[in-house]
Amino acid sequence: MRVFYLWILAASLLAAQENVSTFSIAAYDPVNKDWGVAVASRYFSVGSVVPWAEAGVGAVATQANVNVGYGPRGIELLRQGLSAKEVLEKLRAEDAFDGKDGRQVAVVDRDGNIAAYTGPNAPNWAGDKQGKYWSAQGNILVGPQVVEAIGKAFEGTQGELAEKMWAALKAGDDAGGDSRGRQSASMLVVRKGGGRNTNNDRYVYINVDDNPQPFPELRRLLDMNLALLYQEKRAKLVRAGNLQEARVAAASVVRYAGTLPDSHISLGLLSYLTGDKASAVRELRIAHGLDPELRKHMEAMAKMRADYAPVLNDQEFMKQVLGEP
Repeated sequence: MRVFYLWILAASLLAAQENVSTFSIAAYDPVNKDWGVAVASRYFSVGSVVPWAEAGVGAVATQANVNVGYGPRGIELLRQGLSAKEVLEKLRAEDAFDGKDGRQVAVVDRDGNIAAYTGPNAPNWAGDKQGKYWSAQGNILVGPQVVEAIGKAFEGTQGELAEKMWAALKAGDDAGGDSRGRQSASMLVVRKGGGRNTNNDRYVYINVDDNPQPFPELRRLLDMNLALLYQEKRAKLVRAGNLQEARVAAASVVRYAGTLPDSHISLGLLSYLTGDKASAVRELRIAHGLDPELRKHMEAMAKMRADYAPVLNDQEFMKQVLGEP
């Protein structure tokens, strides 16, 4: 008898896992040519199921009584040039699995056109809302205010797609989110050649798989991801001799990695070399507060980049930075 009850319990838990009950946003940025999906759920490793995207092609979010195959098949159809509406129609027409009327899916095509579907049997509360270049959707939510908050935050946030989607996802959670609680969150943003290192289109791909408070960890990972991207961009611009744009990239590194002395050192050096000594002093003083060995580290950087040497050779300037008489 005990074995029988254990079997019933296991079956119940398995059934509960069939629905990827969640809230998400699928979106497009026409300026940077980014496509992405951000998602959160009371479901283990939601990032392994819901978000799909390909640079220059589009994005798909598949959830609720989820047919995971909607993701890769949707991307394949988008790659063939079908519109978001055509892809959605074809996905549903081809779906031969049980539970078709409980699906929830959103598609963004290469031009930013949106198509979405929430089946009548998707677990309540379930629904979706669209705007220009975005679709918000969710199921087993506390109510429609979740998707409303997602859309409002997305449209009200400035900056790149990753930041807009973060704000949208956080707003959905603040509005009540998944009625069962929190467990995982994920963000995928693709940009042609925009990822780290060489030949990588994954601009952002971060996952919090199992955490009772996934949002602080997702934010930490996003900050780290963006800091690394802007570090690479800064380095490329410096090598190309474009110091003004390199300084802008360096400021973004400070925004995302402001506790690291190296980020302030780089911004300080570039501020000096672009003629803004007041800003250079400020940044290098912050770096000195974080790193008492500032001069040593600046000397090491100057050995790697000869154009940094004038900063160290400016004795009056260095006295201001180090607080020397």
